[in-house]
Amino acid sequence: MRNLRNFLAAAAAVALFFIGLKAGAQQPSDALKLKTVVIDPGHGGRDPGCVSPSGKTLEKTVVLDISKRLAAKIREGYPDVNVVMTRSTDVFVTLQDRADIANRNHANLFISIHVNSVEGKRSGPNGYSVHILGQYTSKQKDLYAGQMDVVQRENSVILLEEDYTTRYEGFDPADPESYIFMNLMQNAFLEQSLLFAQCVNEEMDGGAIRQSRGISQDPLYVLWRTAMPAVLVECGFMSNPTDRGALITEEGRDKIASDLFDAFKNYKKNYDGGVPEVSKPAAPETVAEEADTPGSVAAIPSGPVFGTQVLVSSRNMSENDPFFKGYSFKKYIAGRYYKYVIGISDNLEEAKKNHREIKKKFSDSFLVKIENDEFSRIR
Repeated sequence: MRNLRNFLAAAAAVALFFIGLKAGAQQPSDALKLKTVVIDPGHGGRDPGCVSPSGKTLEKTVVLDISKRLAAKIREGYPDVNVVMTRSTDVFVTLQDRADIANRNHANLFISIHVNSVEGKRSGPNGYSVHILGQYTSKQKDLYAGQMDVVQRENSVILLEEDYTTRYEGFDPADPESYIFMNLMQNAFLEQSLLFAQCVNEEMDGGAIRQSRGISQDPLYVLWRTAMPAVLVECGFMSNPTDRGALITEEGRDKIASDLFDAFKNYKKNYDGGVPEVSKPAAPETVAEEADTPGSVAAIPSGPVFGTQVLVSSRNMSENDPFFKGYSFKKYIAGRYYKYVIGISDNLEEAKKNHREIKKKFSDSFLVKIENDEFSRIR
């Protein structure tokens, strides 16, 4: 086992690097509607994933089929949504590359699809589960104890990569100490990820895989590296004969894809809902002068203004909330979420000056340009 002190020092440096990477991966045009979804079929190529007891059914084949069906349903139902697959054939894609594909395409949502399994049991557990980034939260158990088998199995794909120790900076999916540095970062998309996870959990309930194992927060590498709301769905247990019976049939896989599509529809409806109608003549003039009580929302201005975005949240927060450290802000509605911006000015240089001071108290904040119906990050 590595020396903990040396590991933490290295992990802190890695975490700082990834904080910068995640900030840099923010969408350059932070649109107010869900325009791009990335679907990630797990495993592939030399990585088969879970294997059925007979050896005839492989996770990589099952999840690719489900993912293709889901992609087709979204494309048909929402022709204006860009649907990106991390793989559409039986090829090996690294965990890092999966996240990079999502970040490069400025995705608004990342859905990773997998199948679960346990070793050495005739029937064992059954059901689907939904995972978002975070730490295991049971007060009665050790950190990550509840889902550590899932976490280690899904992260172990790293070991199939050449020179993985260099690329992943010493991250060892089998070593619990390796998960410490995931706690050094805050997931800015936790609330949105949880909302989509809830949609998935509700829509899959009573479907092809009838039993829900719930939603859990887990340190899954591919979710951690994506700069957007992200979930990983374990669609059932390959090791359980009932679940496997649904997974190996075309009807069962299509039902799973349909349930995931229904979850997407519900999430997108909420994500897109309440977007300001800036095309109306009065909208550009309707800018809230005060935002000190919940419910006071600023309209997106027609002409450009600049400011520092410090938070995206589903909470309609008041200006006296201690999070804002005494700063006044404008909040803009984005679907069912609010973007909180401070230090606003119609002069870019003044906004930059404000940002330098704000950055001292909000280290993860960034400068934005707000115009018409879009937020654009200023680098």
